[in-house]
Amino acid sequence: MTNGDKAVPPAVLKRFTNYYAIVQGMRAGEVEWVSSNEIAEALSLTPSTVRQDLSHLAFTGVSKRGYETEGLESALAHALGADKVWNLLIVGAGNLGRALALHQEFRRRGFFIRAICDADVFKTGLKLGELEVHRMHHVPELVREHKIDIGVIAVPATAAQEVAELLVEAGVKGLLNLSPVHVNVPDDIAVTDARILASLQELTHALMA
Repeated sequence: MTNGDKAVPPAVLKRFTNYYAIVQGMRAGEVEWVSSNEIAEALSLTPSTVRQDLSHLAFTGVSKRGYETEGLESALAHALGADKVWNLLIVGAGNLGRALALHQEFRRRGFFIRAICDADVFKTGLKLGELEVHRMHHVPELVREHKIDIGVIAVPATAAQEVAELLVEAGVKGLLNLSPVHVNVPDDIAVTDARILASLQELTHALMA
């Protein structure tokens, strides 16, 4: 991710998501200004870290006042791609896939789940809110119809690679991999692994330390 010619380090981008959530909450509460001290205190960071991170944005604060929340929200949204609409297709209508399909927060952040597919014929036609579960052979058609940007892999480990290949072949350029295994895709495909179990194991390791 870049801001003009200025690269934004991955660690900073991760903190941007937290800053964005805080600023959104302040905007909802009609707070007009926020300081780096306030953001830092909310996230257990140092004010200098916050200021250094925000220097990557095409937005600056005002001396003795801080950052105007509306402008900061817009700048963070732009950096995170949250000022655009992103179309998602979920593959896997198990417990995790269904939970994602019914989650209401995605739309508020610009992520629109347009379709969901599953290999289980008995799930075909299952209604999940406004969505209906489709068969796997409909993936290419759904990607074209809904102009899918991101494919969500919510299937067991044994099926993850096959699903990744199907989504890539259909033209999807970004994958959110929720399976517990690594998937191999071409270099021009963006992949993010979100492994809940691995995160829990890291947490239990920390608890035992």
